[in-house]
Amino acid sequence: MEIEALRSRQWFKLICGASYQHLPAIRHLALIYTLAGADCIDMAPDPATIAAAREGIAAAMDLGATRSPLVMVSFNDGEDPHFRKAVFDPELCPTNCSRPCEKVCPTTAIKFGNDYNGVISDLCYGCGRCLPLCPVQIIQTREQVYVPEDIFDEVLNQKVDAIEIHTQPNRTQEFAAFWQRLSPIIPKLQLMAVSFPDCENLRDYLISLIAGMQPQPRSLIWQTDGRPMSGDIGDGATRAALQLGRKVLDFQLPLGFVQLAGGTNASTVPKLRQADIPVAGVAYGSYARKIVMDFLEDSGVEIPDRLEEKSCLLWQAVAIAKQLVSQIKQN
Repeated sequence: MEIEALRSRQWFKLICGASYQHLPAIRHLALIYTLAGADCIDMAPDPATIAAAREGIAAAMDLGATRSPLVMVSFNDGEDPHFRKAVFDPELCPTNCSRPCEKVCPTTAIKFGNDYNGVISDLCYGCGRCLPLCPVQIIQTREQVYVPEDIFDEVLNQKVDAIEIHTQPNRTQEFAAFWQRLSPIIPKLQLMAVSFPDCENLRDYLISLIAGMQPQPRSLIWQTDGRPMSGDIGDGATRAALQLGRKVLDFQLPLGFVQLAGGTNASTVPKLRQADIPVAGVAYGSYARKIVMDFLEDSGVEIPDRLEEKSCLLWQAVAIAKQLVSQIKQN
């Protein structure tokens, strides 16, 4: 059913964030977007995050969701902005600083208060918006390192259905080497995805990646990462996603579906239709999280026995998420 959504150009993927590990929020995101009809939920590849997402999906099924989305985890074949965390020593922060970092953080990961000062690691997903704003430039990043072999059992136990590899230009050898590390489980997966930004000679690079895909996947998605982690900034952020999607479609690659990401928001699908860009689907990350943020912030909220209790905050979050999902489902 989920793969058929790719063929019919009605594929909706939720991106929780490759570095986002706030488990109550992950559980609630999975719950909300399963009820809203998502085809795939992408997350960090650690067992605790996968378990939290699975709990949310199971709760959604108990509440009447018609089907379970694919569970996807993301890896990188080298340094990548999606796999970083902001870090700084709060003792070095001037007492008279206006703290623009705290104001700009989309997940309130940067906190100054009586009980904690600094970055709450589980809430940071590496968007980098705080980096250029620090007046004294003390904010740095550290790379999140995941070991693919750690999730092999999750795949074999059918708790993970798909894997995405984030790559950057000129990493043909690194990509092929990482693919080989995954080779024992690739035949067990329903789907593989490759996420990448724009670059010169992009078609040649993507063709070179195909050569390293041994064994070949059952299904493949090319995720065009137009403007990473920016969908919640404004409608204009989706422009780069549309441009890169059209560019890759024009390549007529011999393998795989094309899916937009990076800057996607409420205006993406309407603009896709206006421009007549026939991608197979759209992935939503920061924007999808933002529109249900009220529910995510209340991580202790109780899940009702029936979704029809319209006064509950969950119902409101699902209704908002359904509006986003329905844009692509009505294509």
